[in-house]
Amino acid sequence: MTTQPTTTSAGPLDAQGHERAGHPETRGIDLVPADERAGRPRQLFAVWAAPNVSYLSLAVGGTLILMGLTLPQAIGVILAGNLLWICTGIVAASGPVAGTSGSVISRAFYGVIGNKVVLVLTGWLIAAAYLALNWSAASVAGIGLAKRMGLPDSSALSAAVICLIAAATLLIAIYGYATIVRLYAALSVLLTIVFVVVTGHVLAEADWSYAPAEPLEGAALAAALGVAFTLVASTPLSYSNSPDLARYLPRDSSPVAIAGWTALGAYLPSVLFTTVGALAATSLDMTDPQAALESVLPGWFIPVFVIAVVVNTMTNNGMTAYSAGLSIQSVGVRLARIPAVLIIGVLGTAMTLYAILVWDFLTSVNTMLQLVVVVTGPAMAVAVTDLVMRRIRYNGADLLGQEHGGPFWYHRGVHWSGVLALVAGGLTSLMWVTTSSWTGPIAAAMGDFDLAIPSGMGVAAAVYWVSARVLGTVPRP
Repeated sequence: MTTQPTTTSAGPLDAQGHERAGHPETRGIDLVPADERAGRPRQLFAVWAAPNVSYLSLAVGGTLILMGLTLPQAIGVILAGNLLWICTGIVAASGPVAGTSGSVISRAFYGVIGNKVVLVLTGWLIAAAYLALNWSAASVAGIGLAKRMGLPDSSALSAAVICLIAAATLLIAIYGYATIVRLYAALSVLLTIVFVVVTGHVLAEADWSYAPAEPLEGAALAAALGVAFTLVASTPLSYSNSPDLARYLPRDSSPVAIAGWTALGAYLPSVLFTTVGALAATSLDMTDPQAALESVLPGWFIPVFVIAVVVNTMTNNGMTAYSAGLSIQSVGVRLARIPAVLIIGVLGTAMTLYAILVWDFLTSVNTMLQLVVVVTGPAMAVAVTDLVMRRIRYNGADLLGQEHGGPFWYHRGVHWSGVLALVAGGLTSLMWVTTSSWTGPIAAAMGDFDLAIPSGMGVAAAVYWVSARVLGTVPRP
């Protein structure tokens, strides 16, 4: 194997030599030269805020109340679960240092060959599943708007709406980093305005003294809190792609600032709008979130709300598709970034069609969010642990090199510390997770108490730290 080639630029440049918004980005996983880096960490706030001013957050918040939690309990879980955005922020700090994508940086965790296997799972399948999840949310809203406009209800209409939303989303991923930074700064403001209006109407209807008809106690309460935490925390754990959106910042950018602006940009809107969803469920039937929210909105504003839901989903999935395309390249598939984005987009679209035409939306959301943490939690724990052990010291050129005997070749291309940590954490998490389709044996023995995230992440971090130290595979800085 040889070192992967680099290109000279990401696309058309402006007068300062920086990539220009509004043009397709051609750069893939290759290094970002110093003269093409610009910006400040604070711009990451809007990049992460736009996708998290989210309809999906409203749906998750409503689910917490439907599970039987009181309003204070639900808000407590929302505040705690969203703290895991700190992990997303910490991982983002590796982007400017390495100057390449997160899917290449993870070669340090799993080895050149081992990383390819992990990326097929985390960078392709789970990414496609999240595309499907978010497109499903947008499609439900878009299909409802189409019916309101008088179009006939049919599978053909549903498929057409899904494909249109997917195509528009993939354009964002194709145009890439510079467009995302410029576009999301504006969209974060516009989406916030729309969702604040929705919030105002929800608050006017909310029952602040709400109490469940049958309050949960003891083991039942513990089980509900565990599942609720998993639902909320699953979102930040899914974003291991944060280095991709920070790699164009100057190498000497403050890691603390990168981590802080990334985490804060996602945390604030996630907490706010998940809480709004919980408040909505105190007086509205959130088993159908869209219908419930539309029931309290003025008729003229409903199309604005639906369009905002669709746009928000496009911002979320634009980031996911952008990073998934880079993951395909990192595995070694000889494709340019744009065709790679299209491949992952087709897979996600197919999964969306299945979810909308075959499954119930809310069931799809809850089941997937609870199950994916079996992989995403341990994977995030491995990434954060490696970053802490190396003190954010990564060499992009070494990471891109794939030759035998290179610094990330380890043993036959596999870093067994990372692989074992991921497997051990995943199996542990699987034993503790509780969903409608699977309950782990330990969770079942503990009264369906879901500890999938803390158990899986804790075991993965411990196994990685200890084995890497014993084997001496992660050098002490």
